[in-house]
Amino acid sequence: MSGTQGGTRGAPGTIRLTTAQALVRFLARQFTERDGERRRLIGATWGIFGHGNVAGLGQALVEYGEQMPFHQGRNEQSMVHAAVGYARQCGRLSTHAVTTSIGPGATNLVTGAALATINHLPVLLLPGDTFATRPADPVLQQLEVPYAGDVSVNDCLRPVSKYFDRITRPDALIPAALQAMRVLTDPVDTGAVTLALPQDVQAEAFDWPEEFFVERVWSVRRQAPDPVELAAAAGLVRGSDRPLIVAGGGVHHSAAERALADLADATGIPVASTQAGKGSLRHDHPADVGGIGHTGTATADELARTADLVIGVGTRYTDFTTASGTLFAAPGVRFLNINVAAFDAHKMAGATVVADARAALEGLRDMLSGHHVDAAYRREYSDDKERWEHRVDAAFEADEPDVRPTQAQVLGLLDELVTDADVLINAAGSLPGDLHKLWRARSPRQYHVEYGYSCMGYEIPAAIGVSLASPERPVWALVGDGTYLMMPTEIVTAVQENVPIKVVILQNHGYASIGGLSESVGGERFGTAYRHRASDGTFTGAPLPVDLAANAASLGLPVRRAKTVRDLREALREAREADGPTCVYVETETADTVSGPPPAQAWWDVPVAETAARPSAVKAREEYDRHVSARRRQL
Repeated sequence: MSGTQGGTRGAPGTIRLTTAQALVRFLARQFTERDGERRRLIGATWGIFGHGNVAGLGQALVEYGEQMPFHQGRNEQSMVHAAVGYARQCGRLSTHAVTTSIGPGATNLVTGAALATINHLPVLLLPGDTFATRPADPVLQQLEVPYAGDVSVNDCLRPVSKYFDRITRPDALIPAALQAMRVLTDPVDTGAVTLALPQDVQAEAFDWPEEFFVERVWSVRRQAPDPVELAAAAGLVRGSDRPLIVAGGGVHHSAAERALADLADATGIPVASTQAGKGSLRHDHPADVGGIGHTGTATADELARTADLVIGVGTRYTDFTTASGTLFAAPGVRFLNINVAAFDAHKMAGATVVADARAALEGLRDMLSGHHVDAAYRREYSDDKERWEHRVDAAFEADEPDVRPTQAQVLGLLDELVTDADVLINAAGSLPGDLHKLWRARSPRQYHVEYGYSCMGYEIPAAIGVSLASPERPVWALVGDGTYLMMPTEIVTAVQENVPIKVVILQNHGYASIGGLSESVGGERFGTAYRHRASDGTFTGAPLPVDLAANAASLGLPVRRAKTVRDLREALREAREADGPTCVYVETETADTVSGPPPAQAWWDVPVAETAARPSAVKAREEYDRHVSARRRQL
């Protein structure tokens, strides 16, 4: 049989390949298109090989190495985070695939898959699976389920996947692969997509129709708003005195930042942002009032409390955004929700515009031609914004060069250094709250805080993915010591591939965010500090002799230790100029508090013990009851 583009001729009109070879070849020919921009859908494949994928997908990736770039990972969860970071930076128009062995390699995908699905970010998961033909049963790492012979550990991925299929024979890949591409490119349904691949099926040859390998372009549609819904939305805006826009992640996913700015310019409606939506407007845009909710600014939260119309654009209305149902407190407040997903559009009992965010905002702007909010309202939020900026300046101020910096001062020194090009990545700990309140976002892609799942360990691998998507941009992974200890191993990948991420490790000797929360709810910071345990079970005041800088250096990173504000300013500057991966390590001041910025401006519901003997818990319950009495359901 003669060869044909890497395969051999089978029956007429077919190419004989293994299932794994066919899948890799298929993926290399999938593209997306939106607004005339065409991109490769699967930009590369990440993998850690073991039994279950080494002889199937591993061999196929060697066979088609020129067509499918490959990245070697160190942790399966991290590989998913890297793919998600890449997808977010690409505006969901391109992503990566991730392949693992069976057993623990596959189950390590679950956390990353949940993060991708919760954040509506596409990633393709290709875990190996046990034998479809069952020549030996059980095989190494197989989960035996007495009541169901077709279950494997990969079924753990079902609830966290937007599409799941197990390919038990070669020709079943054809419809499954097409469905997988459909979901990855769907603005509503996208998230983690899992194709479980039994190891024997991966290696099995089949005569594949040549049409399976033609280039396919998947249109990422912009759903137009319904004219009746749009007219009703314009009527609600015209009838409101104190409207407030809440910009969510959907603004970025739709590339609707310009449309949002145009609407704000035309009407003067203030714009607050969720964690996912921050950067929808530049920080210095007159209508930008900063983050909203539990980690929001005083400006945005006060506007939210008195708003008579809340216009949610691409937001899921999580409990941090709504302050657990206590923030939008004005009698008779109405909600107008613009969202491509009807599920989210109908939240808060809102009026709906089920449409692409950019298309809807452009239509709403046209319908509101000549409409402006009252000048007094604009002066009110402008003055409040100016007062908040003074508080940010005070938190950032670092005019004593020879002292240890606070966490807020670390952000302030970065604020001095970065330009529109830089990207800051964070996900967990006390940093997301500080960033949401304080960071001055300069461009739509600069602020990259994963707070849908708030997954410790996300930052370093996600930074690698972002840097692969935008190699021309300085990419910062801001990592607390707790997060660093969770998952530092992808540093080795950055070193191996010379991905020039800048890792900033902030050492405060414990779980600072949860420590502060624990204290506020009567938990007395139990189990949140990294301290020596005495023989009586108590923790001493001395921190553990853990050297995270030495650990990072041992993984191959050049490390700059900064002990003072002066040291840190210079270290950050050197890191930004570095042309390879590098690390800045700093021990921050006030190890027993969360940070130096203003406290939370809105509540968050964490239930407190209803009965307790310890005074701290009793007092915390009294405070809890006071807040929960203000909760309301928007009906």
